[in-house]
Amino acid sequence: MCFHRVMAHDTEVRVVTATRDIASSAEQIFELIADPSEQPRWDANDNLTVAPTGQRVRAVGDVFAMTLTNGAVRENHIVEFDEGRLIAWLPAEIGAEPPGHLWRWELEPIDDTHTRVTHTYEWSDLTDEKRLIRARATTADNLLASIDRLSELSEAGGQIDRD
Repeated sequence: MCFHRVMAHDTEVRVVTATRDIASSAEQIFELIADPSEQPRWDANDNLTVAPTGQRVRAVGDVFAMTLTNGAVRENHIVEFDEGRLIAWLPAEIGAEPPGHLWRWELEPIDDTHTRVTHTYEWSDLTDEKRLIRARATTADNLLASIDRLSELSEAGGQIDRD
């Protein structure tokens, strides 16, 4: 099930969400999300190149670094965290305040081997004009593509190489 950005009362809704059930445990899926070095393998926005190993997220307040395809490095500030269930971060330029967009992953175990995964991109507080174009271009289909890649990786035990 996907939810697309909509317009309501002439106000742009700045939350995009996609949801899908995956045939893997929440713990297995969460490890692929909470370890930033794994993220370029499943990111369907084709925006990430590499993250150093050893940055596994463990709590609100953690920060991990990620190199983008344009060569820029972003610090990602963890603002929501529940081990195995929820992780969300605000990206920012190194040493800068986050500009107001958030990436969130929510995992809901269905049973021991199936998980409902919801991926959300929220840009309600984003005001930087140069970032608004890319934010508006991030669709539920983009988010679902990331979930699909995550599903492929987790169902294969993390052994798929996209190179």
